Amino acid sequence: MKYTYYPGCSVKSTANLYQESIDAVVPAMGVELEELDDWNCCGATAYMSVNEMMSFAISARNLAMAEKFHRDVVTPCSACYLVLNKTNRYFNDYPEVRKKLGVALEAGGLSYSGNIRVRHILDVIINDVGLEKITGLASRKLEDLNVAPYYGCQIVRPMYYGFGAGEENEEGFDDPDDPVCMDRLIEATGATCVKYSMKTKCCGSSLIGTEEKQALKLCRGILADAENNGAHCIVTICPLCQMNLDVYQPKVNSLFGTKFDIPVIYFTQLIGLAMGKQPKELGLERLAVKMTRPMKQILQGA
Repeated sequence: MKYTYYPGCSVKSTANLYQESIDAVVPAMGVELEELDDWNCCGATAYMSVNEMMSFAISARNLAMAEKFHRDVVTPCSACYLVLNKTNRYFNDYPEVRKKLGVALEAGGLSYSGNIRVRHILDVIINDVGLEKITGLASRKLEDLNVAPYYGCQIVRPMYYGFGAGEENEEGFDDPDDPVCMDRLIEATGATCVKYSMKTKCCGSSLIGTEEKQALKLCRGILADAENNGAHCIVTICPLCQMNLDVYQPKVNSLFGTKFDIPVIYFTQLIGLAMGKQPKELGLERLAVKMTRPMKQILQGA
């Protein structure tokens, strides 16, 4: 299974441990990710709120280059997934947007027909690789590990993939109100999935630079709910969510007098643990909130 890979800026910089874990696990699944040459920033949600058309234009450049390969584009970042899908949808649904983007792309020697599909890597692993394959690859027992799935607010928002103009749009790969695919993935690794109510609530990622206290308050709610339901760790699929809940966890404790000590890891790191990979190979040793005793005991076979 071969896909065009769009990593996005975060995964290539602050969230490079996400990339390390992807590199460690996807080859065993029969997945080949060929990175899109000369890709550029998708514009992200923050920039889209400032200049939507410009954000569409720089995202459309990625889509136009990817379309030449006639295969799905896969990204590990929820923000990239949202923005690229939104660009696709507006390109196909709004003639005035399509016209402006066509002019912009032409200036760069490109064209786009709107027939590319953007997918999150979680979707690929769940629906193309399959949960049976994940279970078959699991060699380390994780049943004593209580894992809280955190989807965040972006991956569940694109209701449709947005295929070519005139074609019927396909629905997104999970329920936008109550997604369960990562819950099922956690169970497929052998770990115990924690049920809690905050799994799709916003972590305040885009607020952290301007309204830090409000963002930290949002993080506190997610961390508290996970902790109160017995989670040993939180698993996420977004580099921005991971940074907020992991790196800023000490600030949450300082501001609100809490004592959270909950590792926040990527779902690919969890898969790697189930496969018997070592923490260093998965980037786990570089988490801000280090692995807690239950996680270490599991790795040691206790």
